Amino acid sequence: MRAGGATRTPDEDAGTARLDGRVERGNRTRRLVLRRAVDIASVEGLEALTVGRLATELRLSKSGVFALFGSKQELQLATVREAARIYTEKVIRPAAEVPPGVGRLWRLCELWLEYSRGRVFPGGCFFYGVIAEFDARSGPVHDAMVGAQRDWMALVERTVTEAQDAGELRTDTDIPQLAFEIVALMETANAVSVLHDEETAYRRARIGIAARLRGAATDPSTAPQVP
Repeated sequence: MRAGGATRTPDEDAGTARLDGRVERGNRTRRLVLRRAVDIASVEGLEALTVGRLATELRLSKSGVFALFGSKQELQLATVREAARIYTEKVIRPAAEVPPGVGRLWRLCELWLEYSRGRVFPGGCFFYGVIAEFDARSGPVHDAMVGAQRDWMALVERTVTEAQDAGELRTDTDIPQLAFEIVALMETANAVSVLHDEETAYRRARIGIAARLRGAATDPSTAPQVP
């Protein structure tokens, strides 16, 4: 209905339907492009992304792909955002379903290790590789990676703090240090596994994290055990 009660004409309805159809097709194409982009970037880095390559591999028009992003830098930034969305779905949200405490912290670690081991991204952890690519650079992509790394460390520290507040970790636990060691073990497992194409490192990481949590737990018997 128009203002005043007037109805829309058939031509107007058809025009709206065409517009909605174009928007949905554009959204589908964008999702398709970004899914391929995160896979490429996880193996070869963000600099390997080009509009021409993505268009050729996905059999799309180069102009159509370019219109979705406008520049290589925006393509890179959109790829980082898409990787963060997938990472949130695979790691962060499922861990949040566990009540605060050592159980949630352990679940977060196991989800991360499975995210790497299961090759959600073919190159292992997307952020581990891209941070190494951009850590010594400057610019918007570097800043995006800084933000992603800080957010992740803040989440791990917050999860450790919750476990301490729940009375499950000792009050003298050095929260930033424990979080740093946990992340270091997980990232080392990712790097070693990708380099050697083997999975032993994930078990070593789980053993190391479990031991560190038992050492910090108020009741070591309630801390995770790795069979």
